[in-house]
Amino acid sequence: MKNLKAMINDWFPAEDANAHCDGPCGVYDPADARIKAEAVLSMTKKILALSPPSDGDSAAWAAYLNTMSRYIAIKEEQAHKAKEELLVLWTDYFKPVHLEKYPDLHTTFWNAAKLCSACKVEVNLEHAEELMATVEKIHDIFWATKGRDVTYYTAS
Repeated sequence: MKNLKAMINDWFPAEDANAHCDGPCGVYDPADARIKAEAVLSMTKKILALSPPSDGDSAAWAAYLNTMSRYIAIKEEQAHKAKEELLVLWTDYFKPVHLEKYPDLHTTFWNAAKLCSACKVEVNLEHAEELMATVEKIHDIFWATKGRDVTYYTAS
């Protein structure tokens, strides 16, 4: 006696399908990482530009601390999300064939992930800018693997 799966396969035969990545085409895009990295850069700039009140005005200090904590929370959250986006792209989209053409691919992604971590724990404009530059490099590699010339742009 055939099991249900075998019977369904007999009734509705389908050709084998193969994919070059773990998800269907079109689900991977470094744009999400760029948006999040850009938020990290923006929040880093805002944190560095924020000046503490000079007097003992408790309302001014409360407003300052509230704003600072919000900027920090956003920066850390977006850095973490950027890392998640990059790690999924690295581990799910890129395959050994891509390493042949881009031998520094693993190093590029590893550095990007480390920059995300650094941006979470620091307020460092240089690292935030390096993260943006590395995400741009990943953008260029990604679209080159698809044979497309997609312009890298930022919101600011």
